[in-house]
Amino acid sequence: MPYVFDAYGTLFDFNAAVAHHRDQAGPDADRFSEVWRQKQLEYTWTLTLACRYVDFWTLTQRALDYCLVRPPLVDRRLRDDFLSAYFKLDAFADAYGLIGTLKARGEPTAILSNGSPTMLTSAIEAANLTGRLDAVLSVDAVRMFKPRPEVYALVTKHFGVAAGDVTFVSSNRWDIMGATAFGFRSIWVNRGNAPAEYGEFPPIATARDLKGVLSPSA
Repeated sequence: MPYVFDAYGTLFDFNAAVAHHRDQAGPDADRFSEVWRQKQLEYTWTLTLACRYVDFWTLTQRALDYCLVRPPLVDRRLRDDFLSAYFKLDAFADAYGLIGTLKARGEPTAILSNGSPTMLTSAIEAANLTGRLDAVLSVDAVRMFKPRPEVYALVTKHFGVAAGDVTFVSSNRWDIMGATAFGFRSIWVNRGNAPAEYGEFPPIATARDLKGVLSPSA
């Protein structure tokens, strides 16, 4: 049974890009990072709805540029520093251990991400996960973003399995919705104790972090 992971927010901490420059960003650093992420995702959804595609790295830059000209104000001179940090994001501390445990058990592992191939390669190298994943699947292959079913179908086509044979792990509840609707066995990593959403598409289980993926609560 393949274990397939979302990348940003699940294996890699997207807030780290701003956190590495928190002192220079000032007191609004956390809110700035939140809006950057929200705008980045908004662009993926609106473009997909309009049947258009722009790669995730370009959208990440556009979302950052939007944030740099609206409150909370952060010094625009940090733009290149933020982008450099985003390209090599920190992995969550529990990511390496879980991937290692699954590999030791002989379970196939993969990433399925909105990220472009170059972004994902960089993040994987920075997290010391190179060679520890059986597949790295990017939406670039279908030129549309999650939660379109064509994206999740990349997994079943790659591994030659039915949707119900895939365990999908994500920290994004909207991503869990899309994966569950597609037929995956989905585990929601609810790091921030967020309220439940999309009640008609529930995960099979919820974990507080990646360490809990192998023993989640129903």
